Amino acid sequence: MGQMSELSTVARPYAKAAFDFALEQGQLDKWQEMLQFSALVAQDEQVADFITSSLASGQISDTFINICGEQLDQYGQNFIRVMADNKRLAVLPAVFAAFLELRAEHESIKDVQIVSAEKLTDAQEAKIANAMEKRLGTKVRITSSVDSSLIAGVIIRYDDVVIDGSSRGQLNRLSQELSL
Repeated sequence: MGQMSELSTVARPYAKAAFDFALEQGQLDKWQEMLQFSALVAQDEQVADFITSSLASGQISDTFINICGEQLDQYGQNFIRVMADNKRLAVLPAVFAAFLELRAEHESIKDVQIVSAEKLTDAQEAKIANAMEKRLGTKVRITSSVDSSLIAGVIIRYDDVVIDGSSRGQLNRLSQELSL
């Protein structure tokens, strides 16, 4: 157990760096494949002995990258080099596992937009966030903006759904619906 949690502590920053980069590039699938493949290679017995040997990190990373061949793009190769320089290639399986967790976390958060007549207080925003989390059964990320032409109330949008509570009557309906 001790070794496992130590592994994930070491692996997490690499997974996070890979995930943030993949997200920015819109290449989550590609990175997931590269990390999965690298993790499999790192788990091979001969490779495992090799990557923990006392050879120079450049030799280790070059050989590892050659084994992975076409599977790695230039960014994947750079990632392997950095990990080799830090003598961390052995934690690739843990990096892959942490990457999958980060991805699942990211994909389970719903973006919810709130447009209100007046700026919402933190408490009001939190109340709506809680209600939406209950309603959607998932974490939500709130972005709010103000549109004074609404006169009163709020409009809530997520996916293709719009809950319009921007007039008084609708706001009452909204508060019943979300039980705010």
